[in-house]
Amino acid sequence: MFSSIFNLWRLIRTGATFERTGAMDVVLEKMNVPPRLRVAARVLGWPFAWLGLKGDPALPPLTRALTALGPAYIKFGQTLATRPDVVGQELADQLRYLQDQLPPFPRAKALEVITEELERPADQLFSEISEPVAAASIAQVHSATLADTGARVAIKVLRPGVERAFRTDIAAFYFAARVIEILLPKTRRLRPMDVITHFESVVEGELDLRLEAASAAEFAKNTADDAGFRVPRPNWNLSSRRVMTLDWAEGVSMGDNAALDRLGIDRAELGTRVLTLFLSHALRDGLFHGDMHQGNMKVTPTGEIIAFDFGIMGRIDVLTRRAYAEILYGFIQKDYRRVAEVHFEMGYVPPDRDIDEFARALSAVGEPIFGMDARHISMARLLAYLFEVTERFGMETRTELILLQRTMVVVEGVARSLNPEINMWQTARPVVEDYVRDSIGPKALARDLAQTLRILTRFGPHLPRLAENALIAQAQGSKSAPTQRQLGPVTGALAGAGLVALGVVLGALL
Repeated sequence: MFSSIFNLWRLIRTGATFERTGAMDVVLEKMNVPPRLRVAARVLGWPFAWLGLKGDPALPPLTRALTALGPAYIKFGQTLATRPDVVGQELADQLRYLQDQLPPFPRAKALEVITEELERPADQLFSEISEPVAAASIAQVHSATLADTGARVAIKVLRPGVERAFRTDIAAFYFAARVIEILLPKTRRLRPMDVITHFESVVEGELDLRLEAASAAEFAKNTADDAGFRVPRPNWNLSSRRVMTLDWAEGVSMGDNAALDRLGIDRAELGTRVLTLFLSHALRDGLFHGDMHQGNMKVTPTGEIIAFDFGIMGRIDVLTRRAYAEILYGFIQKDYRRVAEVHFEMGYVPPDRDIDEFARALSAVGEPIFGMDARHISMARLLAYLFEVTERFGMETRTELILLQRTMVVVEGVARSLNPEINMWQTARPVVEDYVRDSIGPKALARDLAQTLRILTRFGPHLPRLAENALIAQAQGSKSAPTQRQLGPVTGALAGAGLVALGVVLGALL
């Protein structure tokens, strides 16, 4: 009971903060909220405005409200910062402040955390530790020099109390999701509770820097041969749950177009590379950077992209990768029937729906994209129409695809901020076609069969025992001559043994 009251209070204070800071006006305007709902928001919000957090008056209204409300809200603002086509360029520029320019906590406190986590005085491990060079919602970064080698590194330190703040926000989000499901039954297909559960799991991963270090190491290995892309490697001896040490990354922020222009960087090519790299990582490796906003990427004077902040990483299995690629490929080829079939095959759409009607609805989503100047494509309207389509055909939210879909939106936003004329579908075509050629068809079938046989070989040592147990069970079950029916278990065991034996032989040959 107490927790429900507290969460209700948190939600009221969220609305009150938006009202007090002036962010409510911004949200209502940018989301094109109908007049009737605007009046309702005003009537419900105005009386509670005095309960809202004041925030930093020097910041623009929405940025001010999100920073005042805390880390979980800041994460939402970071996503909006990558979508100038949705929220407008001015608002996107304002929200970019949330990516790496938040107020830092004192350097002295960071030194305390480093000493406590690494169990040695910070000044013995590092000959020099700077003031914070970047600060975001969860952690801040310091430049440092290793005492033993003199190498320059980056030290990432979690904000004090950030774990508790996130869990408080998430509890309020769960409460809001339950209320929404009760008051708006139609939203249950979107599985708001599952969405919050997914968000919670992502956040928990960000709050343990050991997991981020592991992701950085794996990501660096996967992308070692990617031209024009680099991942700083972690120093395991100087990393722990709340502290992580990485190779230093020198460059300008990808969000600073003026600095990129001064370096002579081709921003159109850079935007194309961001998109193609993301698609390659997702499709080729099944492991992709799940927070690829401008604040998490730098560009060197030679044009190389350096990615960092690996707290949110996405994984998708081979089956999902193939479905995702076929859906993208179908849109690119304008084969909406095949796109619809993939949705049905994967269970994304209930089987009792009309596949031809679904294909026609998809064509209404895809056709406006092709042959149109990219500057005139409204992603906001496109997303709104997709929402209508999913509602009409009873599609449920797929939590395993949430991060992939969100990151795709973020990455396209980054690419569009570098080159407003970029067209996602034209840019994606060669990457998707290459993946489809290598992973769907006879070549992929042969590879799948080989992998299946390798898995079967693992059961080889169990074959004698399985056959013996089957024969003993058969002998105990009958004192008379076995009939054809009674031979079933023996025949099944021997057939299984033969299949696995064949797997052992073929596995050795492969």
